[in-house]
Amino acid sequence: MRIILNPGKNRNVIATLAIGKKYFNLWEKYAMPTWLRYCKKLDLGLIVFDKELISKSHIKWKKPTWQKGLIGSYLLKKNLNINNVCYLDSDILINFNSPNIFDFHENNKISLVSHRFRMPYNYMAVIKRVAFCRHNFYNKKYPLDSSLFMSLKNVYKLHGLKPQKDEACLGLFVFNVKKFSNFFEKSFFKYDKNVYSFTDNGDQTHYNYEIQNFKKVNWLNYKFQTLWLFEMAWKYPFLYAYKNKKNLITKKSIEASLSTCFFLHFAGSWFESDMWKIKNIFNDKKSVRYESLLNEYNKTLLTGLPKGKIEPK
Repeated sequence: MRIILNPGKNRNVIATLAIGKKYFNLWEKYAMPTWLRYCKKLDLGLIVFDKELISKSHIKWKKPTWQKGLIGSYLLKKNLNINNVCYLDSDILINFNSPNIFDFHENNKISLVSHRFRMPYNYMAVIKRVAFCRHNFYNKKYPLDSSLFMSLKNVYKLHGLKPQKDEACLGLFVFNVKKFSNFFEKSFFKYDKNVYSFTDNGDQTHYNYEIQNFKKVNWLNYKFQTLWLFEMAWKYPFLYAYKNKKNLITKKSIEASLSTCFFLHFAGSWFESDMWKIKNIFNDKKSVRYESLLNEYNKTLLTGLPKGKIEPK
């Protein structure tokens, strides 16, 4: 565990898993600068778990991402006096002008972000664009009809779980350490190494089931975990022609997307998910100044009074 920033007076912390030197270095190089600006501005702690959270005899238990369920218990054992934790996947970029996510959290619930409902675009329409663009630009073998279009009910049934009413992207969740650490730890150990998931035996569906079945969910605004996969297909489909090339057009498109949301998540395993590995996102002086001025302007009360026709220069 590396404590990058000590928590402020509210004892709230942003935490991530970046297990192993490779993943820590990627997070530190590309994502951390955006996290630091956000945490410093709002007096939040920042903690990175760069080593396994379970004993060596259990390291082969499931994918490492499952260990997000052990973060709370680990912090309790270390007596760090943490109040709430916002877990983020390491491939998330943060808009430094975003509001404090803990202001929207309810201590007696677990906060999640849906990637099925309450989005600014129609779910079925956007995943059709994803499949169509992948098929036409990435690989002709990519199917135009696949498990990508599986109904919510069938996603849970396929995993032998009781269907729930929603599906969150578990790249982000917020929880109170004292109230929910035991719940997450039990959820982790409930499933052994033979657990099946169509996301390469990942935790997504099982943690979704456990949290929603617990019936203590606080749904956050989609802006707190906007998915680049959907943003790119809906707003920047021309980027598919570039695949994962790190060019200026890709950088500016990501910055444009990030300026309209709070946290931008590069979830997935195809080329889209690799695009966050670009240095200096919103880090040059012009971009920072522009976004800061725009943020202040958005708070301005406008009169709507006409000023007459103004000709462009």
